[in-house]
Amino acid sequence: MELLVIRHAKAEDHGHPGGDGARALVTKGFEQSAKLGRLLKRVDRRPDVVLTSPLVRARQTAETLCEAAEMPGPVVQGWLACGMDPEAAIRELVAFSDFERVAIVGHEPDLSSLIEWLLGCSGSSVEVKKASITGLLVHPPAWHARLLFHIPPSMIGE
Repeated sequence: MELLVIRHAKAEDHGHPGGDGARALVTKGFEQSAKLGRLLKRVDRRPDVVLTSPLVRARQTAETLCEAAEMPGPVVQGWLACGMDPEAAIRELVAFSDFERVAIVGHEPDLSSLIEWLLGCSGSSVEVKKASITGLLVHPPAWHARLLFHIPPSMIGE
């Protein structure tokens, strides 16, 4: 499957009174998310399914992306919450292996750890910026991947 790894867009600063999970996207974050969705539609890379962390900022990123890409809404997955383990993520992705293209929306440092682990890298060699997208070719339950592309938010454009 082609795995699209997407970090949530720009959100409220840490210290939210409702806790970290309640941090919502700011205006720029909604704009970034919509740009991601329009990009996926424009380049014909819309995923078959979008999986998202249950945290507000990730859900809002995924929902806005799906709306802009004109596709069905995301599916909330608890394993994508902060603290995701790469091995557990691959085990969970097995359930979606019938899909050609799957997107996951989550958090740092979990996403960079997943990418490093799948590519056999180490030592903080991958940085996943907010509202970036990384494409990997994976075959769960195999624990390796091939990098297809990485697009930082500065290159998303319209």
